[in-house]
Amino acid sequence: MDPRGVDPLERALHSARALVLADLIAGDVARAEVVSLVEESVSHRRWWVEQWPEGAAYVAGLVAQDVQDALMERYGRWPLCPVCSEAEGVEAESHALDVEPELGPDPHWVCGKAGVVIAAVGSLGGGRRAVGGTDTDPAGPEHGRGGRDASGEPGGAS
Repeated sequence: MDPRGVDPLERALHSARALVLADLIAGDVARAEVVSLVEESVSHRRWWVEQWPEGAAYVAGLVAQDVQDALMERYGRWPLCPVCSEAEGVEAESHALDVEPELGPDPHWVCGKAGVVIAAVGSLGGGRRAVGGTDTDPAGPEHGRGGRDASGEPGGAS
């Protein structure tokens, strides 16, 4: 226990949940079924971090990757790269950001194509909107095929 009486493993799990939820909220995709995906990941990662307490600093990136993978299976890419969609326009094929490091502390969303760090996990709301990809997008059809672009306006690549 730390001096505040909070188990460090629980603190890491709660922090990971909050960071990923912040990114989902920033992308307007934090609907109930999507939040359930976060809860499933946190539950799974609780067991993982109990087995390897030294990995607590890695939980936020792992939860972000888990949620990203689950969203890809159900809805499409999330979060979309705002850099390439701005540079290439609506006709370009959209791609999702990656979490780097894949297993390490201080995870960030990066564009692997352009080699650019976009934001720390939990900080996508810093003026950029990046949401996933199809008419079944968790942001809903009212946002169009690509959700919202970096300006916050509906549109983006499909």
